[in-house]
Amino acid sequence: MIGGLYEGSLAGLGSVEIEHADGRREGLPVDQWCDGRPGDDALVDRCAGPTLDVGSGPGRLTVALAERGLPALGIDVTPYAVEMTRAAGGLALLRDVFGHVPGAGRWETVLLADGNIGIGGDPAALLRRVEALLHRRGRAIAELGAVTRTEWVRLRDERQVSGWFRWSHVARDAIGGYAEEASLRVAEIWTEAGRCFADLTPLG
Repeated sequence: MIGGLYEGSLAGLGSVEIEHADGRREGLPVDQWCDGRPGDDALVDRCAGPTLDVGSGPGRLTVALAERGLPALGIDVTPYAVEMTRAAGGLALLRDVFGHVPGAGRWETVLLADGNIGIGGDPAALLRRVEALLHRRGRAIAELGAVTRTEWVRLRDERQVSGWFRWSHVARDAIGGYAEEASLRVAEIWTEAGRCFADLTPLG
């Protein structure tokens, strides 16, 4: 979720907070994004074939996929995050998911982990883009939240503050509607280690 919002590196950020438009602040699990989260193994187990990790950040999932022998590509808009992924042995490109992405229409799995279904603040638009990236027999795995809302937020630490940007959250009771708008269907909703995921497949 940090992608593109900090000029510096993810390393050494220390405590990072997300600030909501109403003034509320909450800490972000930067260490887990770098080192791993409970449930990651089960998530990686679900991936098959060439896999695109959207908003890959420091690349823990991209690297985990590669270590299992799966062709995997991470894309992120933060240069240092891409460098971290490459240094750890993963393949990553500095790309926006709405821009040119290699292999469009041929990815067997597309990952939207760690709340990345919120990218761009328009889940339907993001899922339409994901549907265009997927092979017709592929699937997307999207991590869901507890509520559905779109809001203005920004990130801050002791050194800097990002600009305001739109971010979305999608709960399990709303994912079906967004998927249908994108010509996708919900094949399964599952939970692991307190995290909730939806498997989405192209219609037809």
